[in-house]
Order: sequence, then structure tokens, then C-alpha cells
Amino acid sequence: MTKYKAVTPLVLAELEDIVGEKNVVVDRDKLENYSHDEVSDPHYYYLPEVVVFPETTEQVARIVKLANQELIPVTPRGAGTGVSCGAVPVHGGIVLTTEKMNKIIKVDADNLYMEVEAGVRTGEVQQAAKAAGLYYPGDPCSGDSCFIGGNVATNAGGNKTVKYGTTRHQVYSLEVVTPTGEITNLGARLTKNSTGYALEQLVIGSEGTLGIITKITLKLVPLPEHVLDLLAVFPDYESAISSVAKLRKVGVTPTCIEFMDNSYLKSIEHYLNIKLAYSEEGHYLIIQMEGETEAALDVLAEKIDDLCSANGAVAVLMPDSEAIWKARKSCIEAVRYESLVHCDEDIVVPLEHLPYCMRTMVEICDRHNAVARIVSHAGDGNIHISILPGGISSEEWEEKLARIHHAIYDVVYPLGGRLSGEHGIGFKKRALMEQYTDPVELAMMRSIKKALDPNMILNPGKLFVV
Repeated sequence: MTKYKAVTPLVLAELEDIVGEKNVVVDRDKLENYSHDEVSDPHYYYLPEVVVFPETTEQVARIVKLANQELIPVTPRGAGTGVSCGAVPVHGGIVLTTEKMNKIIKVDADNLYMEVEAGVRTGEVQQAAKAAGLYYPGDPCSGDSCFIGGNVATNAGGNKTVKYGTTRHQVYSLEVVTPTGEITNLGARLTKNSTGYALEQLVIGSEGTLGIITKITLKLVPLPEHVLDLLAVFPDYESAISSVAKLRKVGVTPTCIEFMDNSYLKSIEHYLNIKLAYSEEGHYLIIQMEGETEAALDVLAEKIDDLCSANGAVAVLMPDSEAIWKARKSCIEAVRYESLVHCDEDIVVPLEHLPYCMRTMVEICDRHNAVARIVSHAGDGNIHISILPGGISSEEWEEKLARIHHAIYDVVYPLGGRLSGEHGIGFKKRALMEQYTDPVELAMMRSIKKALDPNMILNPGKLFVV
């Protein structure tokens, strides 16, 4: 393992020369804000030695070159909204935040693309596209607060993946600072490209370990003419999720299909102080559709209503869209309101295994006296399970949680599932990544990291041990 050096007064002076004194922070109280992401467990908090706020790509490159020269780790950071500890400086050193690289450079409505810096909030990207009569379909639940650069670095998914894919499907090209401090552009604004390795796709989802993303060229699509939300209420996991597969089989492709289990509905009711329909015992499927005409949406809605009703739905409603999406996007906050001690998991499995995995995860938590809350991007097989201590004492929590994790992934991996569908591995799931990943695949990843980052400067301690 690399033995890193401390940030010395001389290094601080050089950082100030690069970005200016106002953009170098060493005050301990301010450093605390950069010691963690949204994971509330202090076990994962690590204090950086300094936080720097570059304003240009050239400044980022100079910082990374200095870090290589002095053998100081650099942890790239966006908005800090992650839940896998990917932006936590586990080896101290420099936190490099893109907060001041927050410009929308260009919106080209004629050619359907946008150029942005990495520190632009995803919600601002969506608003800028809409103002131009266009649509940016990347839609993570934290869109109002997360940065687009963080979305790219983790290949964020979100609510509209069923129709539009994950973040990597929304990207033409990237400007990247390499782990050794060079500036390069990867990808191109092309519909197809077979010119060598698709290196932009390698960097997307690499969680800041293979490069620091500074600018992004995003794909835009025409703004949908009409949007309709349906809420289908089911008595159990099986009838809800089997409806998803049946929708696909008859050729219905909604924009998104979101599942919320009954325990989550009650948690959200408590957090938002609201009453949700059929919350006594129902499980939700929120189905959103886009269409060119209202008549076309009416036909789709009738088909979905018939299919869900035939599959056991106790009700199919047209909800208040703003209210239902507020409820859906409040899930993590609702769990945090219940208990600061909890663990959010981000599992993905083939769609046909969703009901079995959901039911089994709840049973595993029950066996260990823990409490499970399940919400899912059901259309793409992504399960978010929040595990709360329930009847587990604080002394037993870490040991019991480890048992729960292993029991869950011992079920998930034989079914073809993986540790993360969209949140990433970060530091939090590193041990699980090393345990459950095929050794040959893991060796390939380590080889790529060593080749691109010979001094192991960039975001060390994440994904796997090198």
C-alpha cells in the first residue's frame, strides 16, 4: 500500500499559488463538512488536511501534478450527496471539490446537446434544457442537490432509466484531468464511434479513481408533449413486480416504474405528516408515461389499468403527480428521520428475480431483528433496501449488519445480481466488492488503475485495495 505524505506548509503555499488563498481551506470546522457524504455513520468519517476549490480545468491539472510530485492523495468531490462514501478522504490529504466549476457553457437547441462544467447541479441542467424546449432525462432522486459531474462519476441511474438508460447513455464526451495531471477529451459528439477504446465509458462510473471530470457534453432530447402518472396499488411484492414484466411483454415501455413497499409508505407518512392512499396494506407501483397526444396516453393508461387489475391490483389511480413524486423522492430522508443509524443498500438483479429477492431480504432482516424498508426502480431491477437496527442493540449493530450483508449477497450473486445498480462502491462496499467480484475481473480493474494512476494518487481506498 502506498505510504502518503502529509500536506506541509510549503504544499499549502503552492496550492494557494494555484487557486488563490480564498480557495484553500484548512479550518477544522470547515474541514468537517468534507469528512463524509450522506452516510450518517461516523465510522466512515475521515478528515482531510485541506480542501481546495479550483475554478478551471487547468487549476485541477496543476493540483494533481503537485499531488503526484509530493505523493499526497487527492479525493475528488461533487455535492457530497453520495451514500457509498465515494467522496470520503480515507487517507486524508487533499479534497478537491468542483463546487466553483458550475457554469452551463452552452445549450445548442438545434443540435440537441449541452456543455456544462462538472459542478452544475443536475436540477439546473434539467431547467436549462427545459428553457430551450428540450429535455435532459437523467433524473436521480437527489437531482435538486447533486452535481452532474458526480452523476457521471457514479453512472447515476434514477427514475427514468427504463426508457432513457443511465447517465452513461446521456453523455457524448468528457473533459478529464488524468491521475497524473494531463488534460484530455474523451468521446465525441457523434452517434457512433469505433475509433479505439471507448475511454469515456471507462471513466464514467469509475468513481473518481481514473480521472477528474471537469466538463461534460450531454445529450438532450425533445421535450415530451404529454406526461401521465398512474398509481397502481397491490397487495404483495409478487403481483406488483410481475406486472412490470407483463407490461414489457405486451410492448408497453413507460418512462419509469417505481415500487414502494408498504413499510416505506408508512415511514413517509410519518416524515411528511401526510396520508397516502391505501397505505394500510398496499404496495405502490408508480408508472409514468410520455406520449405525443393525450389520446395516445389514454389508450396506454387503459391498457396498463386492465393489465394491473387483472394481475391483482386493488386500485389503479391517477394521483396528484407532485405529491406522489415528493413522497417517492423523500424515501432516504424518511428513513434518516426514523433513525440516524441505518444502512442503505443499492442492489441490482435480473428483473424476474425482484420479488424473490425483496421477500428474502425482508426475511433475512427479520431473522436478525432488523427492520427493512424497500423501494425499487422496478423497471430496471434496482432494489434500494434501508436496514434499520430495530431490536438490535448498538453494541451488536456492526456485527449483525455484516451478517445481514453476507446473507443478502449470498442470495443475490448466484442469481446474476450485483452490489450496486447506481450508487457505486466507494469505500463503504469495498470489502464486499473484493469478496463477491470474480477474481479475474477484479485483476483487470486493478491493472487499469495501476496503469493510469502509477502513484495511486486519485481517490485511493475506493472500489478495491490496489
